[in-house]
Amino acid sequence: MAGRVLIAGASGVIGQPAVAAFATAGWEVIAVSRRPPDLPASDYWRHLAVDLTDPDACILAAREAGPVTHVVYAALHEKPGLVAGWRDEEQMATNLAMLRNLMTPLRDGGALEHLSLFQGTKAYGVHLKPIASPARESWPRHPHRNFYWLQEDWAKEHLAAQGTAVTIFRPQVIFGDAAGVAMNIVPVLGAYAGLCRELGRPFAYPGGPGYLLEAVDARLIARALLWAAGAEAAHNETFNITNGDVFSWPDIWPAIAHALGHEATEPEPLRLGDWLPTQEAVWERVVSRCGLRRASLAALLGESHHYADFTMATGATRPPQPALVSTIKLREAGFAHCIDTEEMFRELIGVLVARRVVPGPERERRL
Repeated sequence: MAGRVLIAGASGVIGQPAVAAFATAGWEVIAVSRRPPDLPASDYWRHLAVDLTDPDACILAAREAGPVTHVVYAALHEKPGLVAGWRDEEQMATNLAMLRNLMTPLRDGGALEHLSLFQGTKAYGVHLKPIASPARESWPRHPHRNFYWLQEDWAKEHLAAQGTAVTIFRPQVIFGDAAGVAMNIVPVLGAYAGLCRELGRPFAYPGGPGYLLEAVDARLIARALLWAAGAEAAHNETFNITNGDVFSWPDIWPAIAHALGHEATEPEPLRLGDWLPTQEAVWERVVSRCGLRRASLAALLGESHHYADFTMATGATRPPQPALVSTIKLREAGFAHCIDTEEMFRELIGVLVARRVVPGPERERRL
């Protein structure tokens, strides 16, 4: 099937590959975000610059978009510093308001059939305390304040109750090709590698003790979104989603180093959230020497350097308890695609190198 889909947060880690996937599949795509996605121009997608915190701007955008049958809502508001905001009531209220501002006029357009919405493992309280593994969608709602619940309850009351199907995805740690976003560690790895080379530092794993994690490639999420748009088994359901394997940062570090043209060395703890912002002048030299796109280090990182510290357990003296999820429900519903996490890192790093966003081994040799 193909229809008209509006993708909110279209320049983000989920939204950008979603725009590409739906456009490739022949959908008419309206990409909504403050800045356009970093994608080749196409007859299948167009961009609308919208501030989702502005209700009037959302009404105008809905009029300009026209009737849409499907919405992928991947927009997100995060405060500077990232992690502290996860318990911030104002941030929760802002995220609810953004969804409401956009979805109300789209719903009133009369054509809306399906909404895909995102949560994550914070739904299971992973940011508050260790959780049992694997986490399952059938568990009772975890009793803590979270904008996930505010958005879910609003969507059920104002959309699902009126006939619009809602699918909720709970990804594990997401990796993609978008830069300057709140939570995508791939550009952080590329920037760290380039700075290490410029400064003559070893490309050492900077985090804490290794522990098992699950990743999910944003391109895999995009495939799941396409599936959910037309699969009745996905409607009004919640699904965990991962690549299908596990990894630990210290164990996968040599593969990441190789993809970036480095040799892996012994770990050297370094809080990237503190160190990277001090290297703006050095990054300017990296950009000039390697012929990269002109962008500040801050613009490249977004808040993702803080997310890197969080997922790498930087500063921890003992390994965190793994927080793994079950993906059986998603497989049984009909979506069984997977990707090897090591291959994911190689491919995504390659994409950013090819776009001249971060330096890589080939670019170093040419210049």
